[in-house]
Amino acid sequence: MIDLTDSHAHLDDSSFDHDRQDVVRRARQAGVSRIVVPAIHRASWERIEQLCAECPEAAPAYGMHPLYLHHHRPEHVDQLTTWLVEHRAVAVGEIGLDYFVEGLDREQQQIYFERQLRVARQADLPVIVHARRAMDEVTATLRRIGGLRGVVHSFSGSEQQAEQLWRLGFCIGIGGPVTYDRAQRLRRIVAGMPMEHLLLETDAPDQPGACHRGQRNEPANLLDVLRVVAELRGSTETEVAAATTANARALFRLP
Repeated sequence: MIDLTDSHAHLDDSSFDHDRQDVVRRARQAGVSRIVVPAIHRASWERIEQLCAECPEAAPAYGMHPLYLHHHRPEHVDQLTTWLVEHRAVAVGEIGLDYFVEGLDREQQQIYFERQLRVARQADLPVIVHARRAMDEVTATLRRIGGLRGVVHSFSGSEQQAEQLWRLGFCIGIGGPVTYDRAQRLRRIVAGMPMEHLLLETDAPDQPGACHRGQRNEPANLLDVLRVVAELRGSTETEVAAATTANARALFRLP
């Protein structure tokens, strides 16, 4: 049976409140045996911890997402340091930079990003990075801080930007966008990239693939991503599933 890891799904999102158990059951039936669940702000940490305690497939990551900048306070970074000592976590995330949404203070984003990177380095945890219209700035920051490992999820950059991340030892997360025919640049990257830097993800409930356009996304739909990635690479689905799950296990130190 195919063994898949969804390296990025917001399973704690309220859109799953009415059928979360069914969502997990469908994921299990699809072969998704592990789901990394990243936080978005301080108020989500307890919810994610409880979810992961109740769901053996789920693994928690804690951090502060740039899109929720208005929720963040400087003391939350200090609380993150303590939280990671006292609570199980597989990563620090979701953190990063978003230059797509207007009105988000870029200087404040950078401050929170850098502080959380240093927390991750101190805790010896990988980072789950959001980078939208800010790939060069994210890569420069990762290089400057140094001593980091992790994944840039839902990668949307160029071949050159992807290569810079690989040279830093980072993975790139590939999800629903690769299933769209128009995503030619992303498809070229996936077809030729080193397999050891590839992770699969859904970013559920967001970014549904072409087969589920306009619908709520969920981890079971990782099969659609797997199918397209295998076709692009000329590999079998079993081979891609095994390699990407091995990558996720190694990065996040999953059992």
